[in-house]
Amino acid sequence: MKYDPLHTLHRPHTTLVLSFIFAASLCASAQTAKHATDKQAITEATTVEYATTSPITTQPATTQPASETTSATPTPQPRAIPTITPQTGPTPRTSPSLEREFVKNVLRDQCAIWTSPFRLSHSDARWLLPLGLSSAALFATDRRTAGAIDNDDHLSLSHHVSFIGSAYGAGGIAATFYVVGRASHNARARETGLLGGEALIDAGLVSFALKNITQRPRPRSDGGRGDFFDGGNSFPSGHSTAAWSLATVVAEEYHERRAVRFAAYGLASAVSFARYTGRNHFLSDVLVGSAIGYGVGRYVYHTHHDAALDAGGEQARERSRLLPRIAPEYNRPAREYGVALAWSF
Repeated sequence: MKYDPLHTLHRPHTTLVLSFIFAASLCASAQTAKHATDKQAITEATTVEYATTSPITTQPATTQPASETTSATPTPQPRAIPTITPQTGPTPRTSPSLEREFVKNVLRDQCAIWTSPFRLSHSDARWLLPLGLSSAALFATDRRTAGAIDNDDHLSLSHHVSFIGSAYGAGGIAATFYVVGRASHNARARETGLLGGEALIDAGLVSFALKNITQRPRPRSDGGRGDFFDGGNSFPSGHSTAAWSLATVVAEEYHERRAVRFAAYGLASAVSFARYTGRNHFLSDVLVGSAIGYGVGRYVYHTHHDAALDAGGEQARERSRLLPRIAPEYNRPAREYGVALAWSF
């Protein structure tokens, strides 16, 4: 059977356009979730400030009966003294822990992810336009770029780097964050592990579904033609999706530390590039998978992140029981200096 590129060109285009819209809608949903979280934090801060402001009420001056006012010298009346009445409001409701709501959050995420294309607006063009142009350019050159990698010397290195984006590699990193956070009472590390695991599950479900829908063979399977609906599982790159979803959660959690952000996104980029150099995916597979992972990671973080951790203090990091609390001491009359060590058990 003679291969006709014009006959099969419309099918990949249709699939890619839908994938572009899906990936861009995820990024737009992440931005919407971020704005909603910021607005909620501002509202809660304003409510707390208003609730802690106690109204001042004045006691009226006491008056004497008319029968007792016949004295020649008037009795001085006591001056009104303002009294502070504490504001008693409803007891704040404690939200369930992320561990208890983990499965429910994943289900809610999936509902929001798959319905995100229906919530697109004109402002989302800033995601659709660059992603669509760059992905279209890569798709047009997929066959040429796939044939450019013909050296097997780098396959071993690419395989090792790709392990970071696998279920064992990325899942192990998220589990390490959670275990270390629980052991050291570090609330931020604990949340990073939980949200990172949640993002990995969300990204894995999305990647698995799209792979079975598009069925694009890998570059080494069909001679690098890159046809869709041909029994493959190349589009999008699952390793790239997982790596970027976890890296985005880590980078957002530690957004004040540039080194952490650079390391997280740098590793995710290395995983994505390794999937191409290892001849496991086309460049368009890698780009779309990375965009989906980035959108999923940002959505999970801005939807379920505890804003109290950004305030610092004891809520952001509980003191470990393994390490002492060190405080200097100074007795001025006796001119004694010392250091106090305290453990809490």
